[in-house]
Amino acid sequence: MQPLSIILVRDIEKRKELARLAGNQPWVRNAPVSMVFCLDFYRIKKWAEMCRVDFRGEAAVNHFLIAYADVMIAAQSVAVLAETYGLSSVYIGTLLHEIDRVREFFKIPRLVLPVMALCIGYPKSLPGKIPKLKRKDILHEEEYRTPPADEILHAFEEKYGVIDQVKEKYLERAFVEALEHDLQEGPGLVEHVKKEMKRLDIQNSAQFLFKVRYPTEVMVRMNRGLLQSFKNAGFDMFDTSFPVS
Repeated sequence: MQPLSIILVRDIEKRKELARLAGNQPWVRNAPVSMVFCLDFYRIKKWAEMCRVDFRGEAAVNHFLIAYADVMIAAQSVAVLAETYGLSSVYIGTLLHEIDRVREFFKIPRLVLPVMALCIGYPKSLPGKIPKLKRKDILHEEEYRTPPADEILHAFEEKYGVIDQVKEKYLERAFVEALEHDLQEGPGLVEHVKKEMKRLDIQNSAQFLFKVRYPTEVMVRMNRGLLQSFKNAGFDMFDTSFPVS
């Protein structure tokens, strides 16, 4: 069904507003082209109505998950294609924090959800290789192999390294965006992160991720606003009161 629409953003004023909506990330403003990827049931719903058939993708979790996967695959395809032309890109997922304002600014109708943006341009510099879990840690042959605790711990230690006295060195692996933010916007974010690490007595990467970068309580608290934004856009697939038949 191709439940996808893309808003191409090149105007500098719109890029500035998109950056504000994305949490003031400087690369959103500085990249010459951004693409806002939207999960679009509006077009499909209208088509179904004109053809006198019922379509309620906005109420079906299955439709939503498949459509979301389609949108992400499309974005990844664009990112890969961009690289073949010597361009670079960065995914912006924080649009999910401001769905209502993004919809209003870009005049997005009901049954269309902006779910992420992709910023594209010629890079002035490239960060070092972003550490990933090793293939052995994510690949399972024929069936899922439940890893022992020590293997899980070792896998993430290999990925993130250890927190040492030189916090910038650690952030290169665990939060390179903070370093890049200061390069583009001026000093500030790295020092803030270092102060938070000290205040919260961060001892390992899991504590850094789930207390500083993605605080667990904040992430869970966001559920209410996110689900309300879905409903404001006409998506009710998480409404358990919806009739089954």
